[in-house]
Amino acid sequence: MDKQLSIGQKNTLVQKVKILVHYRELIINWAIRDIRSRYRQSFMGMGWLLIQPVFQIIIVSVIFGYFIKVPSEGMPYPIFYFAAMMPWMLFQGMISSAVPSVLNNMALVSKIYFPREILPLASILARFFDFLISLGIYFVLMMVYKVPLQITLVLIPVLLILQTILALGISLLGAAVSVFVRDISFAIPLVMQLWMYATPVIYPLDLVPEQWRWLYLLNPMAGVIDSYRRILLYGEWPDLIYLASAAFTSLVLCLFGYWYFKKLEITMADVL
Repeated sequence: MDKQLSIGQKNTLVQKVKILVHYRELIINWAIRDIRSRYRQSFMGMGWLLIQPVFQIIIVSVIFGYFIKVPSEGMPYPIFYFAAMMPWMLFQGMISSAVPSVLNNMALVSKIYFPREILPLASILARFFDFLISLGIYFVLMMVYKVPLQITLVLIPVLLILQTILALGISLLGAAVSVFVRDISFAIPLVMQLWMYATPVIYPLDLVPEQWRWLYLLNPMAGVIDSYRRILLYGEWPDLIYLASAAFTSLVLCLFGYWYFKKLEITMADVL
């Protein structure tokens, strides 16, 4: 069976998904390994999952909530900011860890056969642990500022699936190219920083001039982040046009990224 599953290049997309299901235990174990390895030799350990977002909230809230006075649509700025920063940190963490995942495991890739997309996929799944911690911090902030929880919270899984599809597509592209062009891994932090400023994380979407908003919303994360704010803070349903645009772009990128990754997979071991 393993021999049949290893012949991945002639399989249809459905068959390739079945192959990943066959390797599900490896994916889960690799994701758990990724979580443990990140904090294994750290003095604070997983405490950094609490420290980093808390200090980020404090610093950004002071700068943009008191000195620069960024509009927060009637909400306390820490809540307004973190409702967007929480999913953005997940998205950024997914890509930052998944893109170099193949290079970081070059010894394994060159010796043992398994579907190489398992590495970026496991790295992405591992970041959901961080998100759960951030979500707990968000609920605490909601209680502190006496902001009621909204029934639209049930839509969080839909947005998580959407941004995971987008992150997977970008990560597969980046992971494949970085095997041949090592600069990709170094460029990721800069690209993600610039991308954040082109997404309504620090500021509201309404701050973007209406005549340019269609162009701005070509960024799929703009629609996703706006949707998070709507469901977390205001109990509103996401704008279906924004969300449909983000979903279409994400799906196209994911399919193309997977196709390109599998195309280059054959030669990865030789280059590494």
